[in-house]
Amino acid sequence: MTQGTQIQELLGLKVPAVAIAFRDAAPAGIPRITSPTAAGCGYWKLAAEGKVFYTEASDHYTCPVGAHTHGVDLPPQVATELNGLVQTMVGMQYLTMAEIPMIPRRQGTFHVAVYAPLTQATFTPDVVLVRGTVKQLMLLAEAAQSAGVAGGGATMGRPTCAVLPESLQSETTATSFGRAVSSSKCNG
Repeated sequence: MTQGTQIQELLGLKVPAVAIAFRDAAPAGIPRITSPTAAGCGYWKLAAEGKVFYTEASDHYTCPVGAHTHGVDLPPQVATELNGLVQTMVGMQYLTMAEIPMIPRRQGTFHVAVYAPLTQATFTPDVVLVRGTVKQLMLLAEAAQSAGVAGGGATMGRPTCAVLPESLQSETTATSFGRAVSSSKCNG
């Protein structure tokens, strides 16, 4: 039994855990996503639905905030869009200017990101995304505490995609409630 299957069964997850890895090159035998999603968190949904694929930097340009948190170098047009989105979020009081530098961002050069349901991952994930009920996540948090990898920070609110670099940088668990503002882009 794989770890993905164990997590799925022990927690009774309705949505499969998702394995995500950041690599220098596309892994052999794994196809590139056929078309970009509106937001990077849309890739999480596709992997949870059973798809195994990788993305390149340009596949993340449709969501400048997600591209930024994933460490994607942005071309000038996308960087301008990111700045506009940040200004809008500050104007709506969704974020303050003081919070912006504290938003986690994945370190290192982005080459490809690989996604798969954890049960189907043929690669070692850098991070595993688990979505579940309060009870399921409480059990997972208790297991992480016992294993010494529980994050000590508060639950993250926004942006949802920053939960990945938060976990990667701290090498512990990170928790997010997901998005609180309705958006046509974010599926997370």
